[in-house]
Amino acid sequence: MSSAPTRITLHILNKSPEHPRFHHCLASVSGHDALVLTENAVLALADNTITLPARCFVLVPDLEARSLTSLTRAQTTDYAGLVRLTTKYERVISW
Repeated sequence: MSSAPTRITLHILNKSPEHPRFHHCLASVSGHDALVLTENAVLALADNTITLPARCFVLVPDLEARSLTSLTRAQTTDYAGLVRLTTKYERVISW
């Protein structure tokens, strides 16, 4: 009996690192998944103790709103890029 294939997921996270859902999200990201940091989740880029997945994106307007544009621990994207990302993954989960 074979197991069901893993669905590749795009996780969109808007909670700050202090929020419990932030850590639940990170624990749910598997090797082929991607993570997009939006809103207060972009604050994670300023904390080097937080390990982010290899495929990590950050929404530029949220970086700019929090004056974090100099942080480069994730690939940047705009709203159009976020929409493109949602079409590349089998499922999308917003946290």
